[in-house]
Amino acid sequence: MALYSEKVMDHFLNPRNVGTLENANGVGEVGNAKCGDIMKIYLDIDENQIIRDVKFETFGCGSAIASSSMATELIKGQPLSEALTLTNKAVTEALGGLPAHKIHCSVLAEEAIKSAVKNYYDNEGIEYDKSLFPDCSSCEHCH
Repeated sequence: MALYSEKVMDHFLNPRNVGTLENANGVGEVGNAKCGDIMKIYLDIDENQIIRDVKFETFGCGSAIASSSMATELIKGQPLSEALTLTNKAVTEALGGLPAHKIHCSVLAEEAIKSAVKNYYDNEGIEYDKSLFPDCSSCEHCH
């Protein structure tokens, strides 16, 4: 049995939505060099709070790149309210699974999206429920 599914390999070898967005109005970065994976998500959100475009930059392993790629595919064109419900479990399932020791990569993808949405809310002065957003400075998997 292969360690990685065909979908993981596809998203690693042919990642979708790689790069930056000059017109991003929400940017989130999670992870740190100590744990080896850093993800940065760029969101272009329209006036109706729909994700018009999304890009990512990831420094990390194949699972981190695949998780970032899949997560961006899952939220592109979605309202922010829907993007905020994306879980690491949904990312893992969409990839056809990840090895147990790589699940943290899907967690980072979820957290990067939430961080970018929070950044958008902060930039636009939009009130939000702070409990929806993790305090990434105390994330267990990077300390």
